[in-house]
Amino acid sequence: MRTLKLQVQVTVDGYMAGPDGAMDWVAGSWSDDLSDRVNALTKSVDLIVLGRKLAEGFIPAWASGPEGEDQESIDWMNGTPKVVISNTLTESPWENATVAGGDLTEIVNGLKARPGGDLIVYGGGTLVSSLITAGLVDDYHLFVNPAATGGGMPVFPEGVQRRLRLVGARPFDCGITELHYEPARDR
Repeated sequence: MRTLKLQVQVTVDGYMAGPDGAMDWVAGSWSDDLSDRVNALTKSVDLIVLGRKLAEGFIPAWASGPEGEDQESIDWMNGTPKVVISNTLTESPWENATVAGGDLTEIVNGLKARPGGDLIVYGGGTLVSSLITAGLVDDYHLFVNPAATGGGMPVFPEGVQRRLRLVGARPFDCGITELHYEPARDR
């Protein structure tokens, strides 16, 4: 079965977006060691899973070749098939993307059961919260930025408890630290 990886930028106080969705706390320039880590993380991935709201900005931004990104990353992002989770869209307006609506658990378990490499989800916030709540994330990669917002959209929804096992922690030259967790298994 394929693994669903979550890769998300977070604040030290656990938010993936600040108040009113602010993202001004995200570290501007990644260091080479962080870029290398993200490239290694996506090596096994052959499907990107996105929420509709994130897809509306994410897919067109990568299609236009964002400034500061290397061509290899741009090609990977654009060339990797995407599934956009949405109950409002019926078809994809984007190249190399399909839309899936309905029961989230059925959709994700169906994607995991297909042959192929791993899946990665970058967001958006509603999708991430729903995936965590449903217990569908197999691998958490929290890229902790050296900033606190004091509020906003938490990575882990209020009232949802998850026991996690630390796989590794790694600081990067730009000040971001990756915390890599997987769900704790009962022994």
